[in-house]
Amino acid sequence: MGGPIEYRTNGSMIADRAGVVTPFAMINLQERGSFFVKPTSEVYEGMIVGENSRADDMDVNITKEKKLTNMRAASSDTFENLTPPRDLTLEESLEFAREDECVEVTPDSIRIRKVILDTNERAKANRARAKV
Repeated sequence: MGGPIEYRTNGSMIADRAGVVTPFAMINLQERGSFFVKPTSEVYEGMIVGENSRADDMDVNITKEKKLTNMRAASSDTFENLTPPRDLTLEESLEFAREDECVEVTPDSIRIRKVILDTNERAKANRARAKV
């Protein structure tokens, strides 16, 4: 026995809906943590898309699109300020996952997701766990 196992102190950023990741949403959310997904990749509800800079989990809308208007903006969107996502290996994904998360391995990708995908069901389970 080498002592207690240390877990990560940061929470997860979880996609709250299915869709395609947009650079607009990533720019607005990049101050809150680092990402594991690239723009234009497909996500689903319950999929972990990044690491939160705080200790708690956060549901995010990573598919949010920019409102289109007829007016031109003086400062256009610059996607150069977008930090590149972290590509996690299988070992890093297994190390990152908490007890309520699991790692999906497919021939094309390695993803981390919550065991309970639905946001409302996950909140109910967390409240029931807090009562015990």
